[in-house]
Amino acid sequence: RDVRLEVESGVLVVIVQERPTISQIDIVGTKEFDKDTLRKALKDIGVVESRIFDRSALDRAEQEFKRQYINRGYYAMQVTTTVTPQERNRVAVNFTVEEGDVAKIANINIVGAQAFPESTLVKEMQLSTSGWFTWYTKNDQYSKQKLQADLETLRSYYTNRGYLEFQVDSTQVSITPDKEQIYITVNITEGPKYSVGEVQLAGELLLPETELMRLILVKPGDVYSREKLTQSAKAVSDRLGSDGYAFANVNAVPEIDRVKRSASFTFFIDPGRRVYIRKINISGNARTRDEVIRRELRQLEGAWYDATRIERSKVRITRLNFFEDVNVETPAVPGSPDQVDLDVTVTEKRPATCLRG
Repeated sequence: RDVRLEVESGVLVVIVQERPTISQIDIVGTKEFDKDTLRKALKDIGVVESRIFDRSALDRAEQEFKRQYINRGYYAMQVTTTVTPQERNRVAVNFTVEEGDVAKIANINIVGAQAFPESTLVKEMQLSTSGWFTWYTKNDQYSKQKLQADLETLRSYYTNRGYLEFQVDSTQVSITPDKEQIYITVNITEGPKYSVGEVQLAGELLLPETELMRLILVKPGDVYSREKLTQSAKAVSDRLGSDGYAFANVNAVPEIDRVKRSASFTFFIDPGRRVYIRKINISGNARTRDEVIRRELRQLEGAWYDATRIERSKVRITRLNFFEDVNVETPAVPGSPDQVDLDVTVTEKRPATCLRG
């Protein structure tokens, strides 16, 4: 904290004053957060009891308080920090929080919408202005994460209805000087509406083309839909997975004709190497015996990888009703490109208790 140099009788004396330690931390005025959550945030910064007091860490703590509250819409929140010296070179730190009111969304404006009414698009979004149920959903409180999710919702809404080149140009979020109302503006470019032209398959076709084409949901003449395109690629990949091609890759490449406003698609198929299951590992079952789980498996060790059988195995294990969660993964075996393991991880339910009076 302080260092002084003095000379006494030809001897250099170094006098230091140590920085104090934090004896206690008090947090006053918080209702939105429980104090344990805030104390944990302080600990991560370095403001914790018995730690050396650091003014810069205290400044970071104030910024962390503000960040936590702003994430929940408390833009008018203020925090005052008081440091009180105590005996034996210690200090007490007090955080006094004035939460203020939550800023509510006053208006959402979508600029550039022509194909669909603006009110229809706003209803698709999770964020909204205040209404009957927003006191419960809190959807009238601005959140950056919710806005990003809503932008993706808008993108899906358009691209599933033919607007292949739809894009969000920019977003503006403004708050009134009293920090109580928020205005959101989303600028979009719809682009033209496209239909599907030709649909073709290319690459290594291990199955009859007629069988694979039945899995393709996009048909010539249909209105373009990104959702159907994604589902089609997944359906082909899953079908190859049922024959042991665990790492099949299917990509739909568009060829856009802006004059005719049509898009043709070629599905390029790369099945990859055929693999088989080396070993089945089961974990998380402290009370349930391995054989209870293994008898529900339809995928066998040493057999070719079969995505359908693996999914069926997961469903059967879940239906035992012994587990809160069943997770199945197929990690590759290092050094063996044609082998994977099947890892089944379960989370057991709490045992039921019986009370007698």
